[in-house]
Formats: sequence, structure tokens, C-alpha cells
Amino acid sequence: MNWLWRRVFATRPTPERRPRITLRSLPDVQAVPTAGAIELPLAQLAERYQRFMLGLPDAASGVLDHPGEPALLRRLQIVSERFDVRSLPRLPAVLPQLLHALKNDNVAGAELAKLVGRDPMLVGEVMRVSRSIYYRTLHSIQSLQHAVVLLGQDGLRRVATQHMMKPILQASAGARGAVAGQRLWDHAERCAHASAFLGKYAGCDAFEAYLAGIVCNTGTGAVIHLLDMEEVAAPEMLSAGFLDGCAQVAAQLTLRAARHWELPPNVIQALTEFAQSEMPATPSPLGKTLRAAHVLAMAQLLSDHRVIDSCPDLSQAWPERFAPMQLARCQQDLQHQFEHARTTV
Repeated sequence: MNWLWRRVFATRPTPERRPRITLRSLPDVQAVPTAGAIELPLAQLAERYQRFMLGLPDAASGVLDHPGEPALLRRLQIVSERFDVRSLPRLPAVLPQLLHALKNDNVAGAELAKLVGRDPMLVGEVMRVSRSIYYRTLHSIQSLQHAVVLLGQDGLRRVATQHMMKPILQASAGARGAVAGQRLWDHAERCAHASAFLGKYAGCDAFEAYLAGIVCNTGTGAVIHLLDMEEVAAPEMLSAGFLDGCAQVAAQLTLRAARHWELPPNVIQALTEFAQSEMPATPSPLGKTLRAAHVLAMAQLLSDHRVIDSCPDLSQAWPERFAPMQLARCQQDLQHQFEHARTTV
């Protein structure tokens, strides 16, 4: 089963440009939304996102469901259940040590620099980020220790996590795989950002919230590859229920990967809840944060890629979990952070 993860994506022709849909745009964050004022297109949004990520055409109207759908979904489930997690890419040896050291607020910059120095690729990434416009200083960064101190613990955690996950999500085996891998990474960045933002309202550890967001789509790449291997006829006939089934398969693969990597218990619990079809009645703080962040990230991603004309207002989506103003602020922050990423057509 090693091929399943090493060759996550298969080459296939780039699909034709899809027509956009228009959803209600975000209100001014200063305005307090009124309950029930906005009809939430969550199901429509989820289906559009799943088709975009899986590289499937828009659903055909006025037709019956795909006749081979149940058998196809069952084949995906069987293959995923047989998947050997030992074939997953292992985390760079330095990362667990580094993340463990970062739990100590009093750890010295020299000690962190020594750990980072064991991974040449991580050294390069730390130096690159520390010299970016965001961290620009009066004097140029000349040493790894200076770069580590400048980034701080939170910045170093994020750089290390991106160093771990970006190559995995962007793994490709051809032009089609490169496109899908970039979309997976685009969602991961937005989901991690939204999860960290909302996590502060839910009392979550900031880094655990960021980590949960960045890994939550890990299994989707394998599902993309499996669907490509099937060469599905008339994919426009695949139903929303089938797409939800694919999402469940991907979530279960993600959970198994997280356990294999021995991620923190709170992250494992959140991913366990995320893999369930419905949110638990009493979700963990990180579980409810991750589920909301995933939806906000998918909306922002579709807007950035112009699959939809504007980002929908989701401030009323989970009033029992997050205050409307908190969700509205998170959406505004996502737009601000990723405004440079909006594609042109």
C-alpha cells in the first residue's frame, strides 16, 4: 500500500472552468448580525468545496444519482481501511524534539537554535521567514540563533509545522497532482489561521489549534488519488451524499495519520470529533473550533479561487458555539490575511 501515500495524486486533464455561484457577502464587522437574517448555504458550500478539491465537475441538474455510486464508495472505504499507516511519511526526527522543547516558556534561544540546526531544510525555512518583510529589522539576520529569537516560540512552532505538512500536502505525481496538492495546502493555511483565531475564544492552546487546522485535510489527498484511479464515468452525476462519504473516508485517514505521528491528545480528540458525520452534543473546545474553522476556511478558499463570487456571511452558523461577532471577526481576519491570494481569471 506504499503507493497510496507516496503517489497521492494521479495525472488527469485539467477540468474546464466552472461557472461561479453567488453567495451573500460578509457584512461590516462593526454591525451586529440579527438572528435568522441570513440563510446559511452550508450544504451548498460544502458540496462546491468538495467538488473543487476532488477535481470533479459541477453537479448535473435534473438527473438521477450515479448508478455505480454505492459500489464506488464501498471500494474507497475498503482500500482506506486496509491502508498501512506505517507507509506514511515519517516526521523529521528533529520536529518532535523541537515541539517538545517549545512547551517550555523558559527554553533558551541557543538550545532551540541547536535543535533547528539539525535539519538543514528547517534552517533554510527559519532564515527565509525571519528575513521576510513581516519580521524586517534594522539589522540583517546573520545567525540562526538571532533568527530563532526574532521568530519567537509561536512563530517557530508555525514555521516547524509548515515545514512538516507542506511537502506532504503538496506531494504530487504529475500536473493534476500539483494543482490538487496546492489546493490542499491553501485550505490548510486558512484552516490553521482560522482555528488559531477562534481557539482563543474557546480557551484552546494556540499552537494545538493551529496544528489541528493544518493537518485536518491530510487524508483528502489519498481520496483524490483513489478517485483518479477509478476513472469515474459521468462524475457530474455523483451526489452530495457520495461526496460526504468521501469526506468521511478522508477524515478517518487523517485521524489515523495523526495517531501515527503521535500528535497531542487534544488534537487527536478534535480530529476524532471531526471524523464524525455530526458534531457531538458536547464537543471539546478544540473540536468545535476545528469544525467551524474548516467551514470558514473552505468559504475563504472558494472565494479566493473565484469559484464563488464573494465569501458568504457565516456569523450565524453556530450561535450555540461561537458568538456571531467572533465568527464575523474571524472571517474578516481571514480576508485580510489572504487578500493577496485571490486568483485572477
